[in-house]
Amino acid sequence: MKLNNMQATEGARRDRKRIGRGLGSGNGKTAGKGQKGQNSRSGGGVAIGFEGGQTPFFKRMPKRGFTNFTRKEYAIVNVQDLNRFEDGATVDFTALKEAGLLKKPLDGLKILGEGTLEKKLTVKADKFSATAKAAIEAAGGTAEVL
Repeated sequence: MKLNNMQATEGARRDRKRIGRGLGSGNGKTAGKGQKGQNSRSGGGVAIGFEGGQTPFFKRMPKRGFTNFTRKEYAIVNVQDLNRFEDGATVDFTALKEAGLLKKPLDGLKILGEGTLEKKLTVKADKFSATAKAAIEAAGGTAEVL
């Protein structure tokens, strides 16, 4: 058997219904939509969540909480992850992305202080935790806020 002569099993694929193509087709005239009414018209039907005029479920449920639309979400990297860079390297967002530590920029980059740092690095980020800044400076590096 070869790829160029493979076929689907008999009966596995069915032709689509060609509705509204004459009385002889069995699906002509009203095209399987019945007589009159909202669902027989073009564009007919109701919106998702519509419950016939009854108050919809999502409106009956209690509303709680608050979404802060000005919230900033930072991409986070721990100090221990920076050990993969060479001594004296400059670490910024592009370097971290190339190293596979970050996927997308979000609203900025924050370095957290989990683990230990054995390399002297120049780290550029939008935010540093106090422990991260201390760990970078203890290793002989510098932490630059962008």
